Amino acid sequence: MFKSIPGGMKSSADILFLVFIAGAMFKVLTSTGAIENGIGILVRKFHRKEKSGTTMIYIMTFVFGLLGAVVGYENNIPFVPIGVMIALALGYDLMVGVALILGSVSVGFATSPINPYTVGTSDFIAELPLFSGMGLRTAFCIVSVAVLAHHISQYAKKVKENPQKSLVKGISTEGFEFTQDINSYKLTSIHKKILTLFVVLVIVIVFGVVKFHWYLTEMSALFVITGIIARIIAKYDSTKIVKIMIEGAAELTLGALVIGLARGIQIVLMQGNIGDTIIYTLATPLQHLPVLASAILMSITHGIINFFIPSGSGQAMTTMPIMIPLSDLVGMTRQTAILAFQIGDGIMNLVVPTLGGLLAMLAMAKVPFEKWVRFITPLVAKEVLVGWIFITIAVLTNWS
Repeated sequence: MFKSIPGGMKSSADILFLVFIAGAMFKVLTSTGAIENGIGILVRKFHRKEKSGTTMIYIMTFVFGLLGAVVGYENNIPFVPIGVMIALALGYDLMVGVALILGSVSVGFATSPINPYTVGTSDFIAELPLFSGMGLRTAFCIVSVAVLAHHISQYAKKVKENPQKSLVKGISTEGFEFTQDINSYKLTSIHKKILTLFVVLVIVIVFGVVKFHWYLTEMSALFVITGIIARIIAKYDSTKIVKIMIEGAAELTLGALVIGLARGIQIVLMQGNIGDTIIYTLATPLQHLPVLASAILMSITHGIINFFIPSGSGQAMTTMPIMIPLSDLVGMTRQTAILAFQIGDGIMNLVVPTLGGLLAMLAMAKVPFEKWVRFITPLVAKEVLVGWIFITIAVLTNWS
């Protein structure tokens, strides 16, 4: 059992190193002042046009929801500090900042009609055309992201009116707050070059993931390159750049260790041959229920299994060979079975403590997991309800 802890560290090495390297890279970018000045100017111009930050919340939620749907989950980890800085600049708290990125990416990824890890794998197992059924899934995705934006904006409004209602009050925001008056920000030549580098980074990430299917190792390498280029632009000497990068990585040590521990839990389940027994026990009773009840309970079953197998593609490969024949047996269309999988696997990613990417993003925002659970649980309930409404539509229309 105790060997599972270092085993979890080893098996989650790719995301552990991504966290450390992303922390180091962003420390370099922020040390130049480019990110702070760029966001400061953006927020200043925004306030001239809109008194409330609600519009900004909706824009960011849909933008990062789209990135989650197209680019993937872990690939968006590095953007967490940006969301936090913008939220704080608008007068909100750390929770709003992490929700803008983590929440949006999670919901976008969960409900994406073109998710290769969940929908693509499930389509292959179900012998359906790749990304078929896109119409209903696209509607599901848009509605789900809109529900998220409303949830964040309502909490943000409450916190802005009364900071004492913040779930993360008392937690240090050092490293994210503006260091000067909002009207004093301006961009130097170096700042413009660094921001251009950051924009190029985002473009390359999207292109690489979509075109070449880059994942964690390629992302880490890209962050190393970005850090080196930023060092050249900022004209840092070797001693300074090493010190900055070590500081950035060190700030995320706690979150990285928690990721390894969470993976250790999965190793215990796998080596104890517990996972297959759980899946079989949960799936078998579904065959005796009406179609709609089976579909809803199937989504709940996937949600429970997601604690033990938080990987989308991993859960699809493990459960869908069981669920697809089961759906045929109860008269449920295979598209509906895949939709139930999306709800149980994807939506529950918002709250599953064994998911490394979730813990990594919370660590970068300095938001404790238990605080996040208090904020996100009502949203999970809303999103699951939305999912069940779409399941009902799928069953009533015999969606195929």
